[in-house]
Amino acid sequence: MKKLASFLALLLFVATACDSEKVVDETKLPVNTQDYIEAHFPHARITQVVRDRDDLETSYDVILDNQVKLEFDKKGDCYSIESRHTEKLPDTVIPLKVLEYVHEHYPDAFITDWEKDKTDQEVRLSNNKELVFNLAGTFLRIDD
Repeated sequence: MKKLASFLALLLFVATACDSEKVVDETKLPVNTQDYIEAHFPHARITQVVRDRDDLETSYDVILDNQVKLEFDKKGDCYSIESRHTEKLPDTVIPLKVLEYVHEHYPDAFITDWEKDKTDQEVRLSNNKELVFNLAGTFLRIDD
């Protein structure tokens, strides 16, 4: 019985040890992440970098001094950008087909958030509409 309890305690420790967030120096970011930030947010400064290890996956949350939050995978590819909902994201961070669709169908709005996962990508507009596109940038639906 003691062996089983010890084994379960060890298993719990290992399982919780795999999930961790740690504030790290910006020099710990993958080089292409640093290049991405410099290219698309040249006037912003990195204020915090959090390395997140969850289920053997590593990601980085980066907060800029203009309150933009970016998320990168372990390779340094950006998959999420959030601004204050009154701030426009740079056009250069939005895939061209998505950007063209928004300009054509919502000329009075601008993109404040962008997120991509394995199956689609989503943008939030300044008018609070959420639009969903496939990975190729084809419009799918308005998300409520």
